[in-house]
Amino acid sequence: MTPLDAFDIAILRILQRDARMPQREIGEAVNLSAPSVQRRIRRMEAEGVIAATVAVLDPGKVGRPLTIFCQVELVSETPEDIDMMKCRFRDAPEVQQCFYVTGEADFMLVVVVESMAHYEDFTRLVLFQGSNVRKFGTFVSMDTVKTGLTLNI
Repeated sequence: MTPLDAFDIAILRILQRDARMPQREIGEAVNLSAPSVQRRIRRMEAEGVIAATVAVLDPGKVGRPLTIFCQVELVSETPEDIDMMKCRFRDAPEVQQCFYVTGEADFMLVVVVESMAHYEDFTRLVLFQGSNVRKFGTFVSMDTVKTGLTLNI
């Protein structure tokens, strides 16, 4: 991977705020030509520095107003069991984020659903059905104070 220089970091800061900003405007802001900005962005995409360019949706406005944090503890933690649960969580459309963690729990999930009834369905299908889950804890978000994926670089 090519080391990031000051121009790359400046471009990344702008893209984190507004990925739709025209490359000409980015170039003006960082003192580079638009083609140079384009080359740098393409290189950072190819190297995986820029993992994705997405639209961030308001869950409530698309019918998913309930955000639940779910802490999952497994019965068995063999590499095969861990990999199986990673796949199960990765494939579940309700799981917005999944982290394999240290401590009491094995996984921390951010689950976004329509209602508690849908969360119950999720627990039955993903956590209980033929799985290796010893127990799980549920924390329901009462208010979203801050969300984001920007990194302070």
